[in-house]
Amino acid sequence: MRKLSTLAILFAASVFLAGARLPAQGPLPEPRPDTGQTASPSAPPAEKAEPPAPGEVPAPQPKPDVKEPEAPASSQTPAPQAAPAKPEPTEPMQGPPLPPGTAGRPHAPEETRPQGEQTLEEQQLTIEPESDAEHAECTAALQALGVVFKEAPRIDDGNGCGIDKPIIVSEALPGIALKPEATMRCPAALALARWIKESVIPAAAAALPGQGRITSVNQATSYMCRLRNGAGTGKISEHARGNAIDIASFHFEKGEDVAVRSRREDSTLTGAFQRTVSAAGCLYFTTVLDPESDAAHETHFHLDVIERKGGYRYCH
Repeated sequence: MRKLSTLAILFAASVFLAGARLPAQGPLPEPRPDTGQTASPSAPPAEKAEPPAPGEVPAPQPKPDVKEPEAPASSQTPAPQAAPAKPEPTEPMQGPPLPPGTAGRPHAPEETRPQGEQTLEEQQLTIEPESDAEHAECTAALQALGVVFKEAPRIDDGNGCGIDKPIIVSEALPGIALKPEATMRCPAALALARWIKESVIPAAAAALPGQGRITSVNQATSYMCRLRNGAGTGKISEHARGNAIDIASFHFEKGEDVAVRSRREDSTLTGAFQRTVSAAGCLYFTTVLDPESDAAHETHFHLDVIERKGGYRYCH
């Protein structure tokens, strides 16, 4: 009887266990305390939640305005500004050092460089003597080129103005008159003749063939007792020593005269002619100043044969 009772209990237990089922969903994990959210019981843990609709995406919040640490070089206290560098004295070309008392001043053209406050009378200059042999050699070279000139008596106008052995040139080359005739030293006349023959005539033939040959060269100043640029004080001009001549224009057989004026922006052949002969002048003269140099030379070429140390020349 006891055995049957035991079997009945085992049978009932097995039937009960067979009918038992696991729950459709297990326990969900507890939310983290710092999120403040509760787990949704409808979202199975094995499934990934779908991304929210575009309109439901919260707008990104701007980052707090955090200043980046500044580099030591750009601290709030501005760095002291360096003092501007003093401009170096400018020199048109490399040449001899400036005379005593002129340090720090620009090395201006020889025809325009200031030289103290002395008047012509205060400078107490003398006329430079010329070698008989050198003068004879120079005049022989003029004759070989066909320059028409004549000797003139010694000129002494005082205060260093004058020429020891002057000549008066009426034709710079055969068939090319110098108007008006020019009084000067022979070396200046020789440089003028060579410049016209070797540079001016070929340049005119290339640039202005329709105007024919050059028949005259018109000069504005040759010998003249004055300071540079006609100033009241300063250095004596090379015109006062017979070393300089100012060329104002060139006259041709046909067409208009070619006047010397500012032609830096002149794109014509006339402009090319003037720029060419101005540049070539430095082959023969030690100073060439043209209308681009300064206002004092806007209507002519200043050409001179002043001697400088080391063969230095100034051409502008």
